[in-house]
Amino acid sequence: MRAAYCTEPGRFEMRELEQPVAAPGEAIIKVRSCGICGSDLHFFQGALPPPSVCPGHEISGEVVDVGDGARVRCGDRVAVEPLVVCRECPYCRTGDYQLCERYRVLGMMLDGGFAEYLRMPSYALFALPANVDFEVGALAEPLSVAVHAVRLANVRLGDRVAVLGAGSIGLLSVAAARAAGAADVWITARHPQQRAAAESLGATRVVGTGASGDVSDLARQHPVDVVIETVGGTADTINEALLLVRPGGWIAALGLFTVMPPLNALLLTAKEVRIVGSQTYGRSGARADFDVALQLLSAEPERFRRIITHRFPLSEITRGFEAAADKRSGSIKVAIRPE
Repeated sequence: MRAAYCTEPGRFEMRELEQPVAAPGEAIIKVRSCGICGSDLHFFQGALPPPSVCPGHEISGEVVDVGDGARVRCGDRVAVEPLVVCRECPYCRTGDYQLCERYRVLGMMLDGGFAEYLRMPSYALFALPANVDFEVGALAEPLSVAVHAVRLANVRLGDRVAVLGAGSIGLLSVAAARAAGAADVWITARHPQQRAAAESLGATRVVGTGASGDVSDLARQHPVDVVIETVGGTADTINEALLLVRPGGWIAALGLFTVMPPLNALLLTAKEVRIVGSQTYGRSGARADFDVALQLLSAEPERFRRIITHRFPLSEITRGFEAAADKRSGSIKVAIRPE
């Protein structure tokens, strides 16, 4: 099979590998779609070192082989939750398996989805609803990130939520917050395609980036209950969130920071703000964040499809990353599809 590896910033190479074989409890997935995540762009642009494994973690595909005891069958259409965990520690047993001390992430620690085939424990596979195709199904992973953050930040019916950043995670956070009952959702956006996508996903107001001008004026007049930070990198968005959120409010930090961000601890203390870090996804009771995400996708698949702006075959993955990195291309979510 073929798989793509990022050998240095800005460069991928295709490698020929042996097709994986399913061990007991595992399944082999023929990858049908794999999205480019903002975290992938960090290594493509040189902000972080490229992984030594095949990247890609926003994956959907078809089961083509199973090992003994697998919970799926050949022919099943699935979304892949790209976490391999021990399933034995206290975190795993209580549903917080994203905190497992032995967890490994596809595309970062294990070979991921920019390949023709993928081996995965069957417990991490979720059936795609009948009306959700592979392209939309691959959005289950980033949408689950947003669902998880909204859950941890305690978004409630009638809340006002501000989302900082209009990449795919920020945009999907709009949809997740609205689904959780938020009455008013603002988002900061830089590009026209982001503005249009935010409005289609339920944003009640789209404003300029940063905590100045329109958004800070709005926050003074209309207190914000929850701020969801999705920018990361080198941005000062944690302090921006502290300025925007009401006293006693919540901040969910999702962005992948490549430097240590500053923090106005005096403001944090004076306003009694609760900041929660949010990584990946888990389970609340019997229901996984992936289950919630797939339900949302199934309710309005065409609405979510609008954020998928570009599609490239695996052989042109470098072009796909270049389009994803250059928002002047009109890109939001770029999908890579093995031929």
